Amino acid sequence: MTDWARLDVSYCQYEVTTVPGAVGLGIHTVGDTLVQVGGPSQVTGFCGVHTGWIEARLRVLSGPPTDVPAGWDAISEATLWSPSGRVSVIGLMGGVAEPLVDVAVPRGLIRVRVHARHRLGETVRTDDDPPEQHELHLWAVREETPWRTVLADREVRGWEQKPAKAAEWAMLSLVPRPSTRPAFLPPLPPDPYEDDTGLARVTVVRHRPAPVDLPVGVLPVGDLQVRLERVDAETLRWSWATADAPIFPEPLTTLPDDEPTTVRLTTGPDGVTLRHEGVRGRHAVALGLIWDHLLDGTGAYPWVETLRGQAAAATARVEEYRRLRAEQEKKRWGGPPPSDRVRELRGQAQPLARLDRRLLDRIDALPADRQREVACWAARRAMRVAGLEQLSWIAEALAAAEDGRPLPHAFTGQGGTAAYHRLLSDPEVPRTTIPLRPDPKAFGAQGVTEMLQQAAAFPALTALVNDDPLAAAIDAVHDAAIAHGDDRDRFLAEAHAALPGNCSLL
Repeated sequence: MTDWARLDVSYCQYEVTTVPGAVGLGIHTVGDTLVQVGGPSQVTGFCGVHTGWIEARLRVLSGPPTDVPAGWDAISEATLWSPSGRVSVIGLMGGVAEPLVDVAVPRGLIRVRVHARHRLGETVRTDDDPPEQHELHLWAVREETPWRTVLADREVRGWEQKPAKAAEWAMLSLVPRPSTRPAFLPPLPPDPYEDDTGLARVTVVRHRPAPVDLPVGVLPVGDLQVRLERVDAETLRWSWATADAPIFPEPLTTLPDDEPTTVRLTTGPDGVTLRHEGVRGRHAVALGLIWDHLLDGTGAYPWVETLRGQAAAATARVEEYRRLRAEQEKKRWGGPPPSDRVRELRGQAQPLARLDRRLLDRIDALPADRQREVACWAARRAMRVAGLEQLSWIAEALAAAEDGRPLPHAFTGQGGTAAYHRLLSDPEVPRTTIPLRPDPKAFGAQGVTEMLQQAAAFPALTALVNDDPLAAAIDAVHDAAIAHGDDRDRFLAEAHAALPGNCSLL
């Protein structure tokens, strides 16, 4: 047993939690005036003090208590899933008392019984009143049973129980959507609070005083479904499967549980007892909330509309993304996106599309040998307009490419660095300029009005090093067009005129 500790509470609440930061079921859904179920890993305790402190302590028991101790005003209990074997009691707004943090408890399902006394609000409390006290008893269990009031509080607030809302939350908690974490980020480490390795499976138990009708068949759960198949008069098999018609644009395929489990109905003089056997411990509380709703016999599945709404929203987001992507692609390519083959290229495909989209598509449609011819033709035209065609070392490179031979090492080694250096240092290389008409939105373009024509033309020749004839043709044609300066449109028209025939361009 821990010592009494002062715990700061807010809004008359504190939390008993086994998973720090877990988001659970909202209060006033299922529970009483002392304990509200918050999900598998959390229950909320209610105080008389609105904002201030109470005294609290924990007792970890070896088994369920055999009696109800006297001296308490209210006693209630619920089940928690403790994957790490730790439990903490914290104030709603983060109030912490060290003896109540990370208290060791049995790992797996535990039962929490909350005892409370002296629950007086600030408006009626006096200095002569004893402090409000809450004592929590915890012990290991193998069966998940509903929350219950052990000793009724004198204060009656009349909160409406909402089993359908609880069932909706519970089912959605079992079928979470995949993470949207970007793929370029490293994967998150496994969640230790999801680990049930080495823990035995448990049983969910529910009781009704009158006969019940179970929804034998298929329970729709969005991209998944639950199959309830009858084995005999008192036994059914519960199993998860993917739905025949998923509803999300990226369907969920991971099942909450790959193993079928057994549902048994036993009828006795006091009513019907349902035992859902062999369920994963971390699913037990959620399945209990689902059964509470199903056994009410309304025939409704409150999670269905929620999942449909989520799917519709996800589909709308996907369609909006596709629309925006299509607009961006159209802007980048000057029309509908070209073939996947062209879109994968990293060179001058997009710049050529912005110069002459139809020419890009026509080059893409050529067979490989014709693409290589186009590349050589464009490179020679670029060398000619820049006055480089007659230089021996450039003429040698052009001839090698046109004959299907490798270019000299100066063009192939280290990205052609040696050839570029020779271009800039060779005294026989002419020095002419052409107008530069860059994209006005391009970084660093402001104030630059012309460029060295030979430097603009030379990449058309080095493009011939590329083993991919399509990439070589696109890059060479683009760079040759740029090298023509104000005669760019004439060059592009000549390229169009040269493409349709089957005769050689060279």
